[in-house]
Amino acid sequence: MKNNVSRRNVIQGLLAGTVVIGFDLVNRSWVTSANATSGFEALPPLDGVLYTDQDTRNAAADDFGHIVHRQPNAVLKPGSIEDIIRVIRFARTHKLKVAARGQGHSTYGQPQVEAGVVIDMNMLNTIHYIGADRAIVDAGVLWSQLLLATLERQLTPPVLTDYIELSVGGTLSAGGIGGTSHRYGVQVDNVLEVQVVTGEGNLETCSPSQKRALFAAVLAGLGQCGLVVRATIRLIPADTHARVFLLFYSDLAAFTSDQRLLIADERFNYVEGQVVPDVSGGWRYMLEAASFYTPPQKPNNTSLLAGLSYSRGTEQIEDRSYFDFADRLAPTVAFLKESGVWSYPHPWLDLFVPGKVVERYVGEIVSTLTLADTGQGPVLLYPVKTDRFTLPLFRVPDEQVVFLFSILRTAPPDAAAIASMLADNRTFFERNRDLGGTRYAIGAVAFSKEDWKQHFRPVWGRLVSAKRRYDPDNVLTPGHGIF
Repeated sequence: MKNNVSRRNVIQGLLAGTVVIGFDLVNRSWVTSANATSGFEALPPLDGVLYTDQDTRNAAADDFGHIVHRQPNAVLKPGSIEDIIRVIRFARTHKLKVAARGQGHSTYGQPQVEAGVVIDMNMLNTIHYIGADRAIVDAGVLWSQLLLATLERQLTPPVLTDYIELSVGGTLSAGGIGGTSHRYGVQVDNVLEVQVVTGEGNLETCSPSQKRALFAAVLAGLGQCGLVVRATIRLIPADTHARVFLLFYSDLAAFTSDQRLLIADERFNYVEGQVVPDVSGGWRYMLEAASFYTPPQKPNNTSLLAGLSYSRGTEQIEDRSYFDFADRLAPTVAFLKESGVWSYPHPWLDLFVPGKVVERYVGEIVSTLTLADTGQGPVLLYPVKTDRFTLPLFRVPDEQVVFLFSILRTAPPDAAAIASMLADNRTFFERNRDLGGTRYAIGAVAFSKEDWKQHFRPVWGRLVSAKRRYDPDNVLTPGHGIF
C-alpha cells in the first residue's frame, strides 16, 4: 500500500502556481511559486506539498460539526513523516501554530488552526505490517482499511468505534470508544507502540516501556504534546459472524440494570444502548448487544438472554458477518450524504456520567428532550468499566462503572438553532460535571482554560509538564483551547 500521492500533488500544485516555497518574515505570509520575490526564508525541501490555495484552506477550515471555521494560512499534504518534522520545526521557528487533520470528524473545530498550518494526515495511509498479534500502520489509515486487511488473517483490533471510516491517528488522539470497551478499554489501551512528532519537531518512538511519559501524554492527549504519525495496534483473533440483539425497555432503571449485568458477566462481546423514539410518543430504551461466533459454533440465545427484563416480544435478533456488523453505519451514512444532511451542523454532546447518578441524570434530560432537540440524531447510553482504562489523559468519573451519554445532534443550518443546542450542551455538561462526571472531548461544548484545568485536574500537573517538555513553544493543536 505505497503512498504515491505526493508526486501527483506536486504536479497539480505547480500547475496551479500555489506551491509554497518560503515564508515572508516581514509580512508574516507564505511565498508561493506564483508570487515569489526576494527577501523570504526558503522552506526546506519537501516530499509533499504545502498549499495556500483558497479551496484547500477552506476545506481545512471546516469539520464534521460545521460550526467552527478557522482559516489556516497553509495546508501540508505530506509525502513522508520527514515532511511533518520539517514543517513543525519551520513553524516553531516562525511562531506558527500547527494541527493535524485526519477525517475531520470532530464537531467543534478541534483540528483547525487560525493563520497556521494544517497537516493533512490522509496522505500517510500505509499499512506497514500485520503479524499474529499486531499491526503497524500510518496515522492516516482508516480503521475500515485496517479491519479489512486484518480479517484476511482472521484478526481484528479489539475495539472499533461505531463509525469505522475514521483515521487511526484521529481516534488515538481522543481515546476511541466502542461497544467492546467494557472488555478491552478504549482504542488507546490497545496501542503497543507509537511514533510521534513532538512540538519541537523531533520524531520519537514510545511505548509502555520506552519513553513512557511521552506515550502517556500523546494517547488521548488531544494532540497537545505530539502528533501521532504511526502506531502499532494490538490484534486479537476474529470471529466471522455476529449475532445482534436489539432489546427494548420502557423503564430506564431496568435498562441500565441489564446493561450493568451484561458488562459484569461479559456474556456478550459487544454492549451498547440508545434512547430511541417511542411510536406512542416520548422515549424508550434499546439495548444493543452482539455475540461474535464462527460456524459451526453458534450462540445460545436462551443463555444470552437469561435474567434480562426487556419487553418480551419486541426483541429483534439478526445474524450478520463480522465486517458487516462493524460497518453497520455505512448505509445510514450513505443516505445522509446523498440527502445532504451529512453537511448540516452537528453540535454533538458526549459525556461520561457516573454510574451512581445515571438514572436520575439521564431521566431528567429525557423527560424534556424532543426530536427537535436532537435533530433526529441518535442518543447513546451505555456502560463501561473504568478498570479497563490505562491511559491517564482519558478522563472518566472515579467509579467502577460509568455511562457514555451522547446526544449526536443534527442542527438545521440556522444560527439561532445551533446556538440553542450549544447552550443546552453547556448546561448538560455543567450538570454532569457537578455530579462528578466528565466529557469525552470530541463534542461541541464551549470550554475555557479553567474548564480544561478542572477536566484534567488529577493529572493536570503532568500534562503541563509534558507540554513544557515536548511542545515548549505551544505550537501544536490550538483548536481545543487548552493552553
